[in-house]
Amino acid sequence: MRLSTRIALWAAALVPLLVVLAGLLLLPLVGRDLRHQQDARLAERTAALLPSVRALVAADSKGRPKVEQNQQRKVVDDALDLGVRVTGTDGGVLLSVGPQPDGPGALPSEPGGGPVTVRDRGSSWRVLTRAVGGNGNGNGNGKGGGGAAGSGLLQVIAPTGPADRQAAAVRRRVLLVALVSAPVAALLGFALAERATAPLRRLSRRAAGLDPAAAPGAPASPGLPGSPGSPGGHGFLPERTGTTEVDELSSALALLLTRYDEQARRTAQALDTARAFSADASHELRTPLMSLRTNLDVLAAHPDLPAADRDEVVAELRQDHARLLDLLTALSTLARGDLVQLDAFQPVDLAELVDAAAEEARRRHPGTVFAVHAPAELRVFGWESGLRIMLANLLGNAAVHGRSDGAPARVTVRLAAEGSQARLTVDDSGPGVPPEDRAAVFQRFHRRRDSPGSGLGLTLVAQQAALHGGTVALTAPPDGTGCRTEVTLPLPRPDAPTLELPARRDWLTGPGR
Repeated sequence: MRLSTRIALWAAALVPLLVVLAGLLLLPLVGRDLRHQQDARLAERTAALLPSVRALVAADSKGRPKVEQNQQRKVVDDALDLGVRVTGTDGGVLLSVGPQPDGPGALPSEPGGGPVTVRDRGSSWRVLTRAVGGNGNGNGNGKGGGGAAGSGLLQVIAPTGPADRQAAAVRRRVLLVALVSAPVAALLGFALAERATAPLRRLSRRAAGLDPAAAPGAPASPGLPGSPGSPGGHGFLPERTGTTEVDELSSALALLLTRYDEQARRTAQALDTARAFSADASHELRTPLMSLRTNLDVLAAHPDLPAADRDEVVAELRQDHARLLDLLTALSTLARGDLVQLDAFQPVDLAELVDAAAEEARRRHPGTVFAVHAPAELRVFGWESGLRIMLANLLGNAAVHGRSDGAPARVTVRLAAEGSQARLTVDDSGPGVPPEDRAAVFQRFHRRRDSPGSGLGLTLVAQQAALHGGTVALTAPPDGTGCRTEVTLPLPRPDAPTLELPARRDWLTGPGR
């Protein structure tokens, strides 16, 4: 059921109920006001009748019939449509006119402080009783002897029927308003609810129009909402309608879709990385595996192979095995760099990592001379594992390619802070790289024919430099001999925003062969 329909039904039920409740509170007030009006009229007529009734009672007590008849006519004329009963000093009824109860004993026998209600034969009356002095000195305030000998009674009577009919009329009108208000409230509630829920319907239509297939990582037409290059991923932006709840819901939905886009992008990137890892591993491992198979077949087919030849075959097996391990390790490391997230970054002492990488390089390449010039401390905001990978490949590449004419390689590492950047240079004594080939060495699987590596070492260096917001380049040392690899990384600043990972995260999946 639509929300506007629910609101209309609730309005149709609640508004009549509120009208009835208001009527229940109003009817007693209306009845009291009507009774007060009736009592005020009784008091007014009583005050007007008192002089004539005193004269009537006095004439009766003195036995003057003519005066008595004259006063009776005056009382009848002043009574109008009210009932009047006058009781003489002896208890006899001197005058009884107008509507009043017929039953004996229905009227009060003593004067009271104000009007009272009496009932007789299903009808009710309001009666105001006043004592009237028989000697012509009665004060008429109910304190003239309390009906004792020598005083009479004046009773002014009004039926409550007119007031009851007015109260009943008010009650019927309340019920009529309640009945009429139900459909009117339903229509108005529906109209207002339709207008109030219009932003929700627009938001629902926009959300229903989203295409999950157009999420980041899925094929989509450029420029269309939901394409990877469009703002907001799905093209859904929060809309300001002026209704707080709808605006909050729209913002929450936009945030949810943004997170969904990010997760979809990460998932797509992970799948692409896995596919690329599989394809590259299959392609690059084919040659060393075939070499392993050939050497194993040679050993199996020639069990009596001379020792020198056997040692040569075993050495080739070891080389192929090492190449396989290096290749798989490099591919796995490259994949980790493609998938690393910003929460893995933290302040790192780059100088300490340089010293540790140099010690490890000396152990792995005992014939290479390493010279390190670094400050005691130089902190950057980075991924420690990635920085270790970058330094290991930098020094390893320099140690492998820094030999010249059979002489041991000499590698010089310098680290210094220059302005807002950390500058790391690695110089080797090798033959160097021609200027036209310096950009290509950072591509995947690019290596010289005589290179023993996997062709991924400098690719890993370039990937980590990009991840840390830095640069890497090959140049010639100042003396022009050998090769220099220069890496710059930004230094953290209190006023600088948090590091953002680069948009390009495809070192394994992008073109590189």
